[in-house]
Amino acid sequence: METTDTKPWYKYFWPWFLIAVPASSFIVGYFVVYFATNTDDSLVVDDYYKEGKAINATMAKVEAARRLGIMTDLTVNGGEIALQFHSGIPATGNALKLNFYHVTLQDKDFSILLTRDASGIYRGYTEQDTAGKWQVSLTPLDEKWKVQQTIGFPRTGAIRFIP
Repeated sequence: METTDTKPWYKYFWPWFLIAVPASSFIVGYFVVYFATNTDDSLVVDDYYKEGKAINATMAKVEAARRLGIMTDLTVNGGEIALQFHSGIPATGNALKLNFYHVTLQDKDFSILLTRDASGIYRGYTEQDTAGKWQVSLTPLDEKWKVQQTIGFPRTGAIRFIP
């Protein structure tokens, strides 16, 4: 006498295994499509021509800073920021704009207005967290020149800022 196994199909391992493979593919595919359509990609530039023109304008401003011989020391201590000129000091003493651009997260970008005190040091304050890697740029309010550098924070001591 032969004995046959009369268990129903759903009590075996292999049918469930064969169903699970395509089912898991559909679930993973759903999440990939969901995240691809519902997240922003701020690193992609929509207008390459406009960005190229902006790069050329920036290079002209950096070259203007070189001609002026601008050299500064930047000190960031907590939220206190001090900028001391060694050469190329602006004659007018107007405020300067210090921009912090986070290298990957556009939401963290911020600007600080630095004003000159009686000793000739430009000072400002921020409550933003400066930890991490930043593209820092210094410009006057009329934006005739520009000094920029990539800097990692926290950092002790002065940072030499040269175009």
